[in-house]
Amino acid sequence: MDEIVVTTVVYVPPEEVYDFLLDFSRYPGYSKHLKEVRSHGDGGPGTEYEFRLAWWKLTYTARSEVTELAPPDRIDWKIVKDIHAHGCWRIEELDDLPADAPADADTACRVWFEIRFDADSANSNALDLPRFISFDRVLDKVKPVVVKEAERIVERIVADLEGNRRRVDLTIENRPSDL
Repeated sequence: MDEIVVTTVVYVPPEEVYDFLLDFSRYPGYSKHLKEVRSHGDGGPGTEYEFRLAWWKLTYTARSEVTELAPPDRIDWKIVKDIHAHGCWRIEELDDLPADAPADADTACRVWFEIRFDADSANSNALDLPRFISFDRVLDKVKPVVVKEAERIVERIVADLEGNRRRVDLTIENRPSDL
């Protein structure tokens, strides 16, 4: 199982971060490849979301389900078709502000975006690939895109949460093993 974990510090209260992250309809504004999000449910556990993605010559709709909510600390989800994958957003309030906190900051929390996936479980029939393009080749090309998108999403969410852009220190704790 491969894993991607992106983490950073955000200077807003955890409840605000949680509510913001729970609104999946905003996510197309943060990803270059996410074109649309459709919701099927009330947002609680069991709610399914369709994420329409477009990259290179491919389009694909991922379907995920919210599996557990623990306000204001955690949002868990899993992919329910075509690949074994799951992940979460985790939010932890910090007791002390980091030394490099903005002058106007009065609270801080660490936010993690975690994705675990088994690339070998991907259903090759889920994509309508151009002729002479192998599914394995597409998988090799998409892994670095997933890492870059995870970074981009977290950077853009931080800017919207805090109300302005700043240099965001991201830590990539894990990467797919063959990147």
